[in-house]
Amino acid sequence: MSRKQALLRRHRRNKRIGVLVMVLLLLVLGIFTWWWLPLLLLPLVWAGHEAWFADHLFYTPDQDYVYQFGEQTHRQALTVHDGVLSGCSDCGEDDTLILQVQVKANWFGRFLDPCVELWSDARLDRQTFERGVDGVRFLNLSGLAAPLREGRLRLRGRHCRVLGEPQLWLTPAVELRQRRVMVIAPHADDAELAAFGLYRQAEEAWVVTLTAGEIEAEHYQQMGLGQAEAAQLKGRLRAWDSIAVPRWAGVDEARCVQLGYFCLQLPAMHADPTRAVGSREAETDDTRLFRSFNGFSLPGDVDGVPSWQNLVADLRVLLEKARPQVLVMPHPQLDPHPDHHYGQLAVLEALQGLAWQPQTLLCYANHLHDNDRWPMGDSGDGVALPPQLHAEQAWTPCSLQLDLATQRDKAMALGMMHDLQPPAPFKRRLRRVLQRWLAGRRGSPYGENEFFRKAVRRHELFWRRDL
Repeated sequence: MSRKQALLRRHRRNKRIGVLVMVLLLLVLGIFTWWWLPLLLLPLVWAGHEAWFADHLFYTPDQDYVYQFGEQTHRQALTVHDGVLSGCSDCGEDDTLILQVQVKANWFGRFLDPCVELWSDARLDRQTFERGVDGVRFLNLSGLAAPLREGRLRLRGRHCRVLGEPQLWLTPAVELRQRRVMVIAPHADDAELAAFGLYRQAEEAWVVTLTAGEIEAEHYQQMGLGQAEAAQLKGRLRAWDSIAVPRWAGVDEARCVQLGYFCLQLPAMHADPTRAVGSREAETDDTRLFRSFNGFSLPGDVDGVPSWQNLVADLRVLLEKARPQVLVMPHPQLDPHPDHHYGQLAVLEALQGLAWQPQTLLCYANHLHDNDRWPMGDSGDGVALPPQLHAEQAWTPCSLQLDLATQRDKAMALGMMHDLQPPAPFKRRLRRVLQRWLAGRRGSPYGENEFFRKAVRRHELFWRRDL
């Protein structure tokens, strides 16, 4: 069981215990007072839970975030007067600027999402944190170098206070536009969620999708299909998405590749590298079902066997063919999804012994162990650093800025992804209504799926290593 699954199981167990205790207390209250009082309070308690306690937050908001930055990142002198930041005379427009601050929520910040507002003239950015926050957090000031140099950048807490003396961490920009970029996506939409802005601006971009993402096809079963038929249809649609949607950003379809391995089966493939591991739901063990849109053949096309051995061989051929200078893939520590974790292991194994090696490695996290809502806040906001409670390794932050036009194009790319189109379940829609009324949360103007809120932002955040 992964750490993420263990945390989720513990969270659900504690929630069931809490619900049971609450029901017993209300029954006792009804017995010794008025019988109708529990009937009145139960809906109110449930509404309060959905509005304020339904987030999957597996740590307490008063814990500090902890980061160890790489050698390329260094601390810069900064002055603060009445909330106005100044200094950093040598920071450039494309540099990654991270501000370490102490954030403490006020009483309102326990019921409404606290955020730090960054003002420069009429320009406003918000970066949001957990309700009840009381600890060290890391703001992303990338793109605000000019007002910071000129003493025009103001910090203001909303439902919170910024305490102590902030510390600025600066990472000089690395060239990304004039280089060959390969994005490794475990599923169709991972490349767009994490790196649409990056691969759109690259001189040459490749998008390689590892799995068909065919499982959990209940939406297609509602059309009258059986489980296997629905899974095959969903896999074919997502395979098409992985080839077609990057065209929206100008990526030639010849540089978009779908490997067609099966969702959530990479761990089993890794455990026994020569064994064929078929789909959980599509009743097939032939990857060629989902490879028909590729423009050239790969080693795995010979027999269609879904094995780790074939996956690594496919990746080796692609790396040798594309010769990427920048390789983008899931973060090995921050992103807990099993396909993401084992996908990056397959890439690292494929790189071993190759004559061509990328110069820069960029890692992203589309999922987190500890907080399913990150990035918190609204579409269009900046992306603060994610929660991390233990700094096991040093990583260098790399933040890419997205203007409003690029954000809108990114939102349209996500809207083309079939997996983000089905409507949310009724309970989730009701929860969002309660959160909007009681907790002041807004939905995304671009779409109903939660990834429209989380991914369409002013920044795309990566973690960099120079190889």
